[in-house]
Amino acid sequence: MSDAENPPQRPRRTLWTFAVWAVVYALDQVTKVLAVAHLTPYEPEPFIGDLLQFHLIRNPGAAFSFATGFTWIFTILAAVVVVVVVRMSRKLFSLPWALALGFLLAGATGNLTDRLLRQPGFARGHVVDFLQLPNWPIFNVADASICVAAVLIAVLAVRGVGLDGTRETRTVKGEQEAGGA
Repeated sequence: MSDAENPPQRPRRTLWTFAVWAVVYALDQVTKVLAVAHLTPYEPEPFIGDLLQFHLIRNPGAAFSFATGFTWIFTILAAVVVVVVVRMSRKLFSLPWALALGFLLAGATGNLTDRLLRQPGFARGHVVDFLQLPNWPIFNVADASICVAAVLIAVLAVRGVGLDGTRETRTVKGEQEAGGA
């Protein structure tokens, strides 16, 4: 077989997805434990002046406390995201995609852990939020991780980068017609 018929295999990037997941998930869980242990609910404490405050709340809803009566739906959605990301990670050859999916997986599992294990009960637990920026809802490390993932995924999609690391080539209509002549 020639090299053209058997191209060299690029390494899978799955390990990167799980490395990012492990670090960010651990950071999320440790900071939530510390927040619950050391902060008084609903009493903001300045950390970096007015720029960043610690403000402990328990959020039964989605981002920005949206749809607080549907906690069980967010539990199911987070579980689906985890399954989809784990399945997709087996096909990864792109490091940027591996990092993006690692952040998404960490955010989803971080908040899913709260929904499964915290009060008021299994699959209805409230997410611990404790970070507050000016004019922004209170959030946690998992929420920030999901936002990082969303930005990375958007950039990769706009740039046409596939999970396999290949880039979609786009041609302008005039160039395509000129090239075909």
